[in-house]
Amino acid sequence: MTLYMTDLNYQEVSMLSFLTFIKDVKSIRKALLLSAILFIAGGIVGWIGTGAMEKLLVQQLEGLSEISNNLRDSDNPQWSFFIFIFLNNSIKGVVIIFLGALLGVLPALFLLINGAVIGYIIHLSILQGQDLFTLIVKGLLPHGIIEIPAIIIACAFGLQFGAKVAGSLFKRSAHSTGREADWSFFMRQTLTASIWIVILLLIAAVIESTITFSLLS
Repeated sequence: MTLYMTDLNYQEVSMLSFLTFIKDVKSIRKALLLSAILFIAGGIVGWIGTGAMEKLLVQQLEGLSEISNNLRDSDNPQWSFFIFIFLNNSIKGVVIIFLGALLGVLPALFLLINGAVIGYIIHLSILQGQDLFTLIVKGLLPHGIIEIPAIIIACAFGLQFGAKVAGSLFKRSAHSTGREADWSFFMRQTLTASIWIVILLLIAAVIESTITFSLLS
């Protein structure tokens, strides 16, 4: 009994370790690559930003601007920014993994839209003659170097989820026990990924609400 409990505790610790998370990320290389490509493609689309796409991006930015102004007018702007950024990003980061079960459509759209917003902002800033160094190095890199990879990884697991669902729907296998074990392993991976994505986004939110906030003030 004691040995069994010890083994369970070891498995729990191993499941939640950062090394396990890194191994899990490496195991979905193709989905991770596709996730990065979609994000970059979104950035290119946002850079071009014409027609209906430009209207959509402007609406997104107007919404963000209104939220930002409300947060700045609060009694404690930095704390308000931290709470909003962390909850917004972490909830979306975890939910997008499991929404990937819908054949990976929503994670793909999420990547395209977020990439497009960043691409559009950078291009618009250049056209308006704003300081690109301030925008990227001060406004994006401090927190973005953690936040963007975390979102890409979350969406990669969402895409992998979609691929596994599609495989289960369209491929028949006689080895049902093997499929169950495979799904059990993948769901463990999504749990580990969800925990570490929230931790990474927590760190990014702290940086964005303190360092980035101070640099852009």
